[in-house]
Amino acid sequence: MAKNKKIIDKEFKLSSWAIHNKTTIYVIMALILYLGISAYFSMPRESFPEIRETKIYVSALFPGNTAEDIEKLITDPLEDKLKTVSNVVEITSTSQEDYSMLVVEFDEVISVELALQKVKDEIDSETSGEDWPTFNGAKVEPNIFELSMSEEMPILNINISGDYTVSKLKEYGEYLQDEIENLDEIKKVDIRGAQENEVEVAVDIFKMMASSVSFQDVISAINNGNMTMSAGNYITSGQRRTIRILGEIEEPSDLNDFVVKSENGDIVYLQDIATVKFKEKDRTTYARAFGDRVVMLDVKKRSGKNMVAAAEQVEVIVKNAIDNYFPPNLKVIITNDQSSKTIGAVDDLVNNIIFGIILVVTVLMFFLGFKNALFVGFAIPMSMFMSLMILNQLGYTMNTMILFGLIMGLGMLVDNGIVVVENVYRLMDEEGLSRIEAAKKGIGEIAFPIIISTATTVAAFIPLGLWPGLMGQFMIYFPITLSVVLGSSLLVAIFFNSVLVSQFMTTDDKEMPLNRIIKISSIVGGIGFLILFFGGEYRALGTIMVFTAIMLWVYRFVFRKMANRFQAKSLVRLENWYEKRLTNAFKKKQPFIIVGTTFLLLFAAFITFGISVDMQRTKIEFFPENKPNQIIVYIEYPQGTDIDKTNAITKEIEAKVYSVLNDDQYTDGDYNFLVESAVSQVGEGAGNPQTDGGSAAEMPHKGKITASMREYKYRKGEDSQLLMQKIQKALVGIYPGVLISVEKDANGPPAGPPINIELKGDDYNELIATAERMRDFINSKNIAAIDELKIDVNRDKPAMQVLVDREKAGELGVTTGQVGQQLRNSIFGAKAGVFKKEGEDYDIYIRFNEDIRYNSSALFNQTLTFRTNTGKLREIPVSAVASQKNSSGFSAIKHRDGQRVVTVYSALAPSFTDAGAVVSQIQNEMLNYSDLSEDIRVDYTGQIEEQNKQMTFLMGAFFSGLGLIFLILIFQFNSISKPTIIMIAIFLSFIGVFGGLVITGAPFVIMMTMMGIISLAGIVVNNGVVLLDYAQLLIDRKKDDLGLDDSEYLSKDDLLSCIIRAGKARLRPVLLTAITTILGLIPLAIGLNINFFTLFKDFDPNIYFGGDNVIFWGPLAWTVIYGLFIATFLTLIVVPVLFYLAMRLKMWVDSKRNPATEVDSEIEMEAAE
Repeated sequence: MAKNKKIIDKEFKLSSWAIHNKTTIYVIMALILYLGISAYFSMPRESFPEIRETKIYVSALFPGNTAEDIEKLITDPLEDKLKTVSNVVEITSTSQEDYSMLVVEFDEVISVELALQKVKDEIDSETSGEDWPTFNGAKVEPNIFELSMSEEMPILNINISGDYTVSKLKEYGEYLQDEIENLDEIKKVDIRGAQENEVEVAVDIFKMMASSVSFQDVISAINNGNMTMSAGNYITSGQRRTIRILGEIEEPSDLNDFVVKSENGDIVYLQDIATVKFKEKDRTTYARAFGDRVVMLDVKKRSGKNMVAAAEQVEVIVKNAIDNYFPPNLKVIITNDQSSKTIGAVDDLVNNIIFGIILVVTVLMFFLGFKNALFVGFAIPMSMFMSLMILNQLGYTMNTMILFGLIMGLGMLVDNGIVVVENVYRLMDEEGLSRIEAAKKGIGEIAFPIIISTATTVAAFIPLGLWPGLMGQFMIYFPITLSVVLGSSLLVAIFFNSVLVSQFMTTDDKEMPLNRIIKISSIVGGIGFLILFFGGEYRALGTIMVFTAIMLWVYRFVFRKMANRFQAKSLVRLENWYEKRLTNAFKKKQPFIIVGTTFLLLFAAFITFGISVDMQRTKIEFFPENKPNQIIVYIEYPQGTDIDKTNAITKEIEAKVYSVLNDDQYTDGDYNFLVESAVSQVGEGAGNPQTDGGSAAEMPHKGKITASMREYKYRKGEDSQLLMQKIQKALVGIYPGVLISVEKDANGPPAGPPINIELKGDDYNELIATAERMRDFINSKNIAAIDELKIDVNRDKPAMQVLVDREKAGELGVTTGQVGQQLRNSIFGAKAGVFKKEGEDYDIYIRFNEDIRYNSSALFNQTLTFRTNTGKLREIPVSAVASQKNSSGFSAIKHRDGQRVVTVYSALAPSFTDAGAVVSQIQNEMLNYSDLSEDIRVDYTGQIEEQNKQMTFLMGAFFSGLGLIFLILIFQFNSISKPTIIMIAIFLSFIGVFGGLVITGAPFVIMMTMMGIISLAGIVVNNGVVLLDYAQLLIDRKKDDLGLDDSEYLSKDDLLSCIIRAGKARLRPVLLTAITTILGLIPLAIGLNINFFTLFKDFDPNIYFGGDNVIFWGPLAWTVIYGLFIATFLTLIVVPVLFYLAMRLKMWVDSKRNPATEVDSEIEMEAAE
């Protein structure tokens, strides 16, 4: 019996220690509040967490070579070397004209730094060989680097324009570039729309031939004449003098006087055969803002740095430059500022937290009374600030993933506080214990259950903490934040709440005397009015104080009476009604009917959900379909298109896009309330960061138009998704031969195109031909969800083949290398040193002058001037030993794991979101496609591949979490039946989830809905543990009263009495858990946004519905709300019924084993009279 006594008279030593050391606890509370508030203001703000891929990029620039040459000379040797590196998951590569890019993906076991070193070692080993190609007299040096998407996407653009030359605008841009790049937060600033300068020596081929001068004569003259070198030390009279030969030019015009040939008294100066210019390099980039030419700066931050702080410092630099450095008629505008949108998203979530807290505390006040509500409400900011303190120490940023974790935890974190406060209050009210005795006993009764319930809730999220890959890096902040919040709430409940209730809890709700209310409200309100009118930036604090003073009176005469009436009448009626319903649930066959009906509902929910999916009423989405914050039009001509032609077509497309953007529907006078800015780029910087990230290729065939939307709250209800559809419609099929893709900024990490079909094989011509036939076949099926099928490579890259007649060339003493170098020097040019000016180096290039550079007759009729072995000067026309013909080549050659690959891809058409259904339809149609070689393998990859992978992981995580929960519950209850009951309750809560999705027609968003289901499991377990643990405690106490041993069973009547009492005692905590969790999520689920900061500061709440947060997090929030609505009924009715059935089954089994035991041999469910 002593053992039984120990079990039922519980005291939790840690809480008792806290009660006896309240001063220490008060100091700790103050310290946590200070550190938490400091963390809130110091944590860097971001929209989404940064992702660091375990990918290493290798790029190599080798100008003047075709895609086939790049593949053979650069890509293949590097791939062969890298495929032997350990921990490599996949190697992909792209070989295109002049450029090779390899992406080496490693598994997550290895650090990025070690992966980078491994790749570097292998590349260095390969490039050190004698066969590695050279350019301009030096070996081609591959660039090896890691790439962060956050460092590739500009955080803002700075557009500079005015009545100045481009070179002058670029000079102003370089000033800003230097100033901004000095910031620690900034990685680099790229200048678009302007070229670097160079010294061009434009030779006249006819004058060169007349003077018998070769390219090599010019290169040698400049290289040897434009140099400064040391000749050693000259010692005289005991002094060492360093001898320096000064020969560097001071101005490009100095080159005119260089002698390039001196023979038999004939002197040929450079100015006799060439024109020297200090000019911009050949144009590789254009930039415009709303159609007007600008010099644009792309500002990119460093990984892990504070975007908001970086943008603020950039603004200061720009303002200072405008005020003190730039001329007044220079126009400098900051556009595409992502920091303002980040601040907006973060602030909206913070306001959602505040709104949720207000709703939760209001509900608590009605259920528990004002003072007790304050005890529980205190746990909210305390747990939040403790969580922020911990997350800040872990180095995390303040992003939407973290903040939603706090919102999700808002309702869950009060659970522990509710159970503690409610149990202590019950002991003081019903058993007449003192505050300290009630606190010790009350917390002792429920300490272990709330620890276990918290552990089980956290256990549901532990598998999510092991999420692999990019998606894991992105989503892992959610389970980590929730785990930290729940852990913090447990500490608050055990230590802080225990002290507060032991010191201040009362069972009687005494009215505050009027004179005291007058005194307090006068002081608080008076100070508040002073701060409100004279506080400046702190006037919001004054508003809060005035509001608090008013609410004292409102509570005194309105809320207090309402709360007391609710507790004295409504809550009592509810408890009595519930007791009656629960009692009726045990009568006759009712338990079997309730359980059977519940399982039928679960079965029906799954069946109707499946039917709804088949009918396409319920769509399956991978990630929530966001409203565009940026609409991006990617323009791509065939490879080899001149940049001027690309620029011309981009201008035409700009005009059509801007006509849609500036429609009267979106403008108020000259003000566009939907579109904030629109910029276009051609050439460099016009690539898609998702596919061209890290590429340094010039891309003269590509253009890009980026339209940035204003924040959601300023759009006056206009839908940017519809705007995007209008742009797509305006650009469909109007420019044959031009690939136009209208896309938007994506939510979450990149997952690839929704439709992505890869063809692998060795013969690239056959692969491309098959891809074209496959595209035509799929197009013939008229699948509405396909936007436009594209092929990522083609064989239409214009080329010219020069064939050298080796026999004739040999007879004339000419080599193939001489022919190739002569033509290369003529067109691309040859580097002949550098010109140094004001700390900058400018290349000196020798090439044909522009008039004849692209003249076929001049190119092939020029003479090769050289000396034979005997020193005789010989001049041979190129056309004498070579012929040329036009041809076409590959735009690019792509590899995956060393195998050539061609991809057919497409985005989804407007209003279509279910990629899985579309790909399934394509796969079914492809069953009838017969024109496929056995040498070609077809794979469906991209988003659908990632979607299936993540769905598999989430299902595994869900069941792994359930397994962990089950093991913890076995440890808690030392039983199989109780954990099984709670597991059944989790699955039965799916009735609410899938029923809610079917009824509302909302999509099943794989990433968010599955995480909602996992979150729901933790909440259902929490309620089940608290109820069943208390029921078991009452059973143990009853056994103790009756003198029964642990192995003996209560009578049926006593068992029912204990279960009904436990249900009634836990009605309030279970209801409060559901209501507070739902209310915490409601503002985000319905998209109600109230700005409490502007409300208290400017009396303007800026109320609006919708926004990016509700689109992204809404599916998860509604999943929890639907499921919790049903799960609450399950916990209050079905769980007690299942527990009763389980206990009666045990009693029946025991009676069969021990016939002498006086227990009914039949399980007849009759209520206690």
